[in-house]
Amino acid sequence: MTIQFQNQTLNPLIANLEIFKAYQQSPYLSLKHSAYFQVYEELLSQYRGKSITFVEVGVLNGGSLFMWRNFFGPQARIIGIDFNPLAKRWEQDGFEIYIGSQSSSDFWKNFFSAVGPVDVLLDDGGHTNEQQIVTTHEAIPFIKDGGLLLVEDVHTSYFKDFGNPSKYSFINYAKQFVDVVNSRFPGVQPAPQARFKKAVYSVHFYDSIVGLSVDRTKCFTSSWTSNEGQTFEAEDYRHHDSAARQLNQALIKTFHKVGLKVSMGKFLKLVEAPLVKNRLKRFFK
Repeated sequence: MTIQFQNQTLNPLIANLEIFKAYQQSPYLSLKHSAYFQVYEELLSQYRGKSITFVEVGVLNGGSLFMWRNFFGPQARIIGIDFNPLAKRWEQDGFEIYIGSQSSSDFWKNFFSAVGPVDVLLDDGGHTNEQQIVTTHEAIPFIKDGGLLLVEDVHTSYFKDFGNPSKYSFINYAKQFVDVVNSRFPGVQPAPQARFKKAVYSVHFYDSIVGLSVDRTKCFTSSWTSNEGQTFEAEDYRHHDSAARQLNQALIKTFHKVGLKVSMGKFLKLVEAPLVKNRLKRFFK
């Protein structure tokens, strides 16, 4: 079942979300893709009714500012950023407005110097690679623990009009944070953007939205633990699903008979690993 809404097909799940109701109640124009509302509801509901500082890059007609006020409640400090000086008009409605280029590191330095740390920053600005990457890079250090950085419209990373596909697209930049999160595990090599491994706790990829959860208290080096329970010394069967294992064992015994000392681990690395790699190629096409 679907609902026709302003010449668009709207999933009924969206219509019942609190954030969508807040969107409809806004007195000024706001344009949002329907899939975004379920992401907002999932990630941002935890901040409702709280004294948070929320920043939105990209004010345009002001409609989303009122949506956020409706959704978060009167205790929220809502700040808008835009490159168009006309956005200052929204200050008369109680919003804080800053004018500047989101692709400028100097702008962000001055912004955070004036505003201080924030709970949530939502980038709905110009959607270029540079704008999204600079905003993310400069904002992470100023997101409070338990906060979020959300970047919208990352589908532009696939659009020719935005200079993509490119090695330097925002989505490729964002993928590095998967390595950042995993680089906290002992023995994993440092990743690009490793400077953020003590700040970014988790990464969320949605349809056209990337979210970074920031919480420095949770970004620690993992260590082995044991509950000291009873053990039956069970054999590790991780390699027993190998079709070549029995053959490998026979070959190793043959090597040993002629004086070549080869361990199973070394044999698997030298002989079986290339075969496995070749079998896996089909999953990366």
